[in-house]
Amino acid sequence: METVNIHEAKTHLSRLMERVANGESFIIAKAGKPIGKVVPIESDLPKKRRIGFMDGQIKVPDDFDTMMAEEIEEMFYGNPDKFKDL
Repeated sequence: METVNIHEAKTHLSRLMERVANGESFIIAKAGKPIGKVVPIESDLPKKRRIGFMDGQIKVPDDFDTMMAEEIEEMFYGNPDKFKDL
């Protein structure tokens, strides 16, 4: 990892920050003694989504919107025929 003295860091701050933006890190030193480390930060922004990247790899059934409709309805409303013989 590269060590940069304070004077050089102040003089070339834009160039150094460009390198940090590209993933590099460096140490800032005063009188040859390291006093700080500059590292890239993780972005809080969500990664870009690639629309259509799985095109042709997934098959959605034709009855997708009605699949298991009876079971779901039974979960919400119950099945009165189930308790007829009890």
